[in-house]
Amino acid sequence: MYDLVIIGGGPGGLSAGLYAGRARLNTLIIEKGSIGGQIGITDSIENYPGSLVGEHESGKTLTERMRKQAEHFGCDFVFEDVVEVDLKSQPKKITLGNGDVVEGKSVIIATGASPRKLNVPGEKEFSGKGVSYCATCDANFFEDFEVFVVGGGNSAVEEAIYLKKFARKVTIVVRRDVLRCDAVVKEEADNTEGLEFMYNTSIKEIHGDPLVNKLILVDNKTGEESEYLADEDDGLMGVFVFVGTDPQSEIFKGQVEMTDNGNIITDELMRTNIPLVYAIGDVRDTPLRQVVTAASDGSIAAVTIEKEIKTLK
Repeated sequence: MYDLVIIGGGPGGLSAGLYAGRARLNTLIIEKGSIGGQIGITDSIENYPGSLVGEHESGKTLTERMRKQAEHFGCDFVFEDVVEVDLKSQPKKITLGNGDVVEGKSVIIATGASPRKLNVPGEKEFSGKGVSYCATCDANFFEDFEVFVVGGGNSAVEEAIYLKKFARKVTIVVRRDVLRCDAVVKEEADNTEGLEFMYNTSIKEIHGDPLVNKLILVDNKTGEESEYLADEDDGLMGVFVFVGTDPQSEIFKGQVEMTDNGNIITDELMRTNIPLVYAIGDVRDTPLRQVVTAASDGSIAAVTIEKEIKTLK
């Protein structure tokens, strides 16, 4: 029996674990993958307060320090998938992939979000065969090849800059006529040799044999389609997709209130519609999804729990 069970080991969950541990709450963090969540596979972080200036700060190094802090103050960790939850009972029950059932007086949902897909023909078939959603994971496979990055926000442009360290040429495919990234990121992209932009364009189809070697592109203004083939000497090219994320909330449907998009609805104290169940970070309905806001959500939820859990004692 835990005072608090946190589902998700990203910045939000780790921040909540730190604050809960310092409050001497018996706390468990459940993570199905690696610590850090989506930010854990990001190569460079420059906009988190306190990030190392003049040194390379990756999502992995930042969240590893967060993990050590939470662990130092008594948090337990379990690396398993969550396959079923009963949040309306008291205590709450969380069933893991190995069959174990964990009980907690309170629960924080910190499951984050997963990369959004283009949902075009060929994307699923060539995932892992030229189509990727993680530059840090797969950049080295495209050394000296040509790569396309789809998206116009900070993540897309930052990952494109990182990919240029490996790829011969990187083209950012933007469906609008302007980028949505910060001015600083845009300036760095403009100064990156071999990085180009393709505005008002979408990818309609992805083809390959057996790896990606052809794209069908659409001009979003005229509707005109064009074919882009991999260089004959290369025989393949990469497509990296960074067009946003979808909340990982499917398992909680029917129990906590959500928006039509699946984001969990909370109040300013991170409380859901179920007593002693909270949601933080990218999975909740929030105007900004950043490491700093997830960490803030975690601290707010943990402090709220510290006060409200006393009603059970």
